[in-house]
Amino acid sequence: MSSLPKNNSASSLLASVQSGPPSGLLSGPSDTDYRRQRLQRIGSLSTPATQNQANDETTALRAVSNGTNYGTLPTVRPRRAYTQSSLWVARRPSTVPGLPLARSVTAISAPGSPSAFSPTFTGDTFRSRVSQQRPISAYDAPLVDAHAETADTNVDVRINGFRVWYSSFTSIDWLHDAIKDSARFARLRRGKSIRSRVRLAFDKSLGWIIVTIVGFLTAIAAFLVVRAEQWLFDLKQGYCMTAWWQARHFCCPEPDDYKSLDDHCPAWRIWSDVFASWTGFSELGGEESAVQYLVYTIIAILLASTSSLLTIYLTASTSFVTRKESGVLSPDFDKSGEQSTSSPSQPKRGVMYYAAGSGIPEIKTILSGFVIHGYLGGRVLFTKALGLALSVSSGLSLGKEGPFVHIASCIGNIVSRYHSKYENNEAKRREILSAACAAGVAVAFGAPIGGTLFSLEEVSYFFPPKVMWRSFFCAMIAAVTLRFLNPFGTNKLVLFQVTYDKEWHAYELIFFILLGVLGGVYGAYFSKLNYRWSRDVRGGTWLKAHPVAEVVLVTLVTTVLCFLNPYARMGGTELIYNLFSECRTGSKNSHFNLCVLDPSNFDHVWPIVQAISVAMIVKGCLTIITFGIKLPAGIFIPTLGVGACAGRIVGIAVQWLQYHYPDSTVFAVCKGDMDCVVPGLYAMVGAAAALSGVTRTTVSLAVIMFELTDTLTYAVPVMLSVLVAKTVADALEPKGIYDLVIELSQLPYLDAKHEYLWSNLSIKEVTDRDVDVIRVDRHNTVQSLRDQLQSLLNAEHDDGGFPILRPSRDEDGVRMVGYIGASELEHALTVAADGATEEVRFHTTYSHEDLGTSYSSWVEEPRQSEDDPFDFSIYMDQAPLTIQSNSPLELLHQFFVKLGARYVIVTDTDGDYEGVIDKKTWLAFLSELEEKS
Repeated sequence: MSSLPKNNSASSLLASVQSGPPSGLLSGPSDTDYRRQRLQRIGSLSTPATQNQANDETTALRAVSNGTNYGTLPTVRPRRAYTQSSLWVARRPSTVPGLPLARSVTAISAPGSPSAFSPTFTGDTFRSRVSQQRPISAYDAPLVDAHAETADTNVDVRINGFRVWYSSFTSIDWLHDAIKDSARFARLRRGKSIRSRVRLAFDKSLGWIIVTIVGFLTAIAAFLVVRAEQWLFDLKQGYCMTAWWQARHFCCPEPDDYKSLDDHCPAWRIWSDVFASWTGFSELGGEESAVQYLVYTIIAILLASTSSLLTIYLTASTSFVTRKESGVLSPDFDKSGEQSTSSPSQPKRGVMYYAAGSGIPEIKTILSGFVIHGYLGGRVLFTKALGLALSVSSGLSLGKEGPFVHIASCIGNIVSRYHSKYENNEAKRREILSAACAAGVAVAFGAPIGGTLFSLEEVSYFFPPKVMWRSFFCAMIAAVTLRFLNPFGTNKLVLFQVTYDKEWHAYELIFFILLGVLGGVYGAYFSKLNYRWSRDVRGGTWLKAHPVAEVVLVTLVTTVLCFLNPYARMGGTELIYNLFSECRTGSKNSHFNLCVLDPSNFDHVWPIVQAISVAMIVKGCLTIITFGIKLPAGIFIPTLGVGACAGRIVGIAVQWLQYHYPDSTVFAVCKGDMDCVVPGLYAMVGAAAALSGVTRTTVSLAVIMFELTDTLTYAVPVMLSVLVAKTVADALEPKGIYDLVIELSQLPYLDAKHEYLWSNLSIKEVTDRDVDVIRVDRHNTVQSLRDQLQSLLNAEHDDGGFPILRPSRDEDGVRMVGYIGASELEHALTVAADGATEEVRFHTTYSHEDLGTSYSSWVEEPRQSEDDPFDFSIYMDQAPLTIQSNSPLELLHQFFVKLGARYVIVTDTDGDYEGVIDKKTWLAFLSELEEKS
């Protein structure tokens, strides 16, 4: 699938050539195959009919496959001590065919898979698919505003250069996008007519309109997922005779005072009774019969395997085709079918399954300025929602609350792209995505304030006050809409929302701290074990090539271990609700026998503690091997369930102690009230501690728990346990589960919260001095620049570009003129591909009085027309961010963290050019630095 057959090559090229070149340098992206073939033909005199023979020859444009995965960090060298004589320099020489392989993405790779992010269609099929896509405009706005009252040229945008679209797995330029939006808004404000003022008012309110729609649609999506999951989950045990499409809860709703393991619903019929009536053998019936277990297992495996198949075959990264992908930098550059330059034994590029997992690590990376085309698209939204309902209903130890963040982000991305303000500005679109993440948490836990804080604390990278207000508004709209939809039929936003009316006591702080320690220990070792399982077992054995078989095996093990234990077999949210619930004296509601009728009697306490302990151990162990399999899966609910089980056990133990020692000094504050100990409160505190230990969230998690209980009475216990859990977990394992997934997937995420020890290191140790440059005092042709662009492919450095230099005044060094990105150069070369020997020109708006004669003509040459295909000046960044080589590394780090720089130019103290540091090179340096510390 990675190359066209030879007999289709000529016809494919002829069809692409006949489609005509782009209209100009500022035109939108043409077909990826078209751009690739245009660049291949540069310098060739072959006609389209004979181009197939030309492609059979060795050219500079044949792809070099060295197994590097898209999105990975540049290769870091083995661990060694830093010395002044041993400098860490990210070399990228153009003469070397490729760099060593970076650490493989074992969690998302599959041997024998096609090249990642390459078209999977061939010939006319591929072209017809692209032709059905929505037209894509040029990424940057045109120089002249067609709606402006005056057709003057917008010089402010031209100063910083134009950008085209971003390819997948590249970093965005936050600075450029901020400047571009400022220029766009200034262009809107220039108008004085009524129409211009209306357009300006609409532009100001557009963000609020979009977040309103996003919040509303997120609530609808969550409602559909919850209802589908409830019905499918109960379908494993039976069906409703009055309405087969209803879950058991809606089939025969019962008063809250009658929930126990022995409840019988006349309208609900279990499968063993169905088979007993068919066969006439009454002994087949029963909740725990062999027939019931067999049907339960078969349906669970069918649900889980269907979810996995949808995830693998609908959201594999190889199936996403977009014209915004680079033609020359794609791993499928050679379309001739000749693969003589790559060995079959070389590893293929990794394949990502976009709907798998919770999506939060990838969302964090995207919001930090990373581009993954298709990850937030409509197909992924459909697969994530449907697959999530199937996977959760199968009974696997996973939850749906985390993936709601991914679902909401997909909705936010789709809605925001209907207006050019967000479609053509990646930085602005991430403001909408931050608000969507808040809505996702709001519908997951019924906590709009907690969702806003979660977006700020855990997910978002850029969160100014304007984004905070919009995120809060979006979360509120989502929560209100979900409240009216009433997904659980209880007039509550979440199933486990409870209300306590008891006060906590000072002596209980000891037990709350104990739960915090347990939560931190569990979170640290869960993260360690899951990371090693994903790396060594899932990614290092035959399971790597058989993800569906892994899902079936895990589901089978889950059903075997969980079926006989009623609490392990229970749904995650239902289990948490019953563990959180308060046992009231005289109430008939035993919450499935979780309420201890006689806490003083050990024979009554021990069976409940034993059953809860088994459920906790089973779910805790299963979650380690379940999280990361190739189907939609969250981590929130399983973690909350494990922590709630531990907290409930501690609460029952404290209750037993009170009954045995009621007159002790510790329990004297109860004043004889034997119900002053609330085991449900301990379950809530334990759940918060466990989730904090796994995810390392603090403030947002505490607020979510406050909103779940509708009170601030237990603010101190929850806050204390959360802080203790995070402190203990950080001491045992510095990274949470999301950070470890990012590390395992080798996603280029720059953690702004992490602190580094720079020691005596300097900028010179990370500067790339061998990067290819463009010299304006030399003869630069279309063909020579095409060959330089190909060197980026050979070095697997698709996120880079070329510094544009001129000689300095004393001609002993070189000075910066500008910088042009790889995507911009590729687009410009595609337009100018017919003039292979024509000279390419770069101009600047600045004047230099003391320039030498060797390049004075270049400066004084009049600016060419914008329609000149050989004048690439409009794509040149004339004000690249620079730093002196003697600056501290902390300053350079702040350039990438605070300013969102995509690259930084390094100069010496005299201002002469020394090298460049791009974001991925800096991340690789930080990764090695962290390993050594």
